[in-house]
Amino acid sequence: MYCSKCGSEISNATAFCPTCGQSVTVLVAAAASPSPVTLAPIPPAPMALASAGYGGVEYAGFWLRFVAYIIDGVISGLAFLVLLVPLFILTGAGAALSKIGSGEDISEEAATFLGLGFLFGFFGIIFLVSWLYHALSESSSWQATPGKRMLNLKVTDMSGQPISFGRASGRFFAKIITGMIPFMIGYIIAGFTEKKQAIHDMIASCLVLRKV
Repeated sequence: MYCSKCGSEISNATAFCPTCGQSVTVLVAAAASPSPVTLAPIPPAPMALASAGYGGVEYAGFWLRFVAYIIDGVISGLAFLVLLVPLFILTGAGAALSKIGSGEDISEEAATFLGLGFLFGFFGIIFLVSWLYHALSESSSWQATPGKRMLNLKVTDMSGQPISFGRASGRFFAKIITGMIPFMIGYIIAGFTEKKQAIHDMIASCLVLRKV
């Protein structure tokens, strides 16, 4: 190193030139600032499923879901009919009907009790069968009810991952709100929203995807 004023050779460890007393300034290269870390954005659900090995996927529209609903209605209806026979036995409705058919008289109180018992049991079984049918199916490895599976549909969360039984149940109960909207608009908007979501899908933060 040489002094910038008099040109004398000086040591690197010297703060002043021994010849002329000029101050020696040591420039330290500024450390390169680290480049900002850029997080990769979470891909939309169809892309996430495709990268996970599902192949091509897209959001399922209204008509596909409507056809799946019809298929599921037939299947769950058959399951309900199977449970209707025990309901007749447990409520005594079958015995009451046989008495009426044979001309025997039954009291008005007994008829009212049997009628209410059968009515509550009827709607209770419909609700229970429908809930378990949808929640267990959509939270299973299928990620779909049998009707949806026939049409290559899957129910996922917003990142394309499987949903839990709790979320599947929340999605089912949210359909009560969807059904309260007149003219089935809560369901029909699945054909027009960006991610083909009905009202209950938005409430439960779920998607219905179709494998293509």
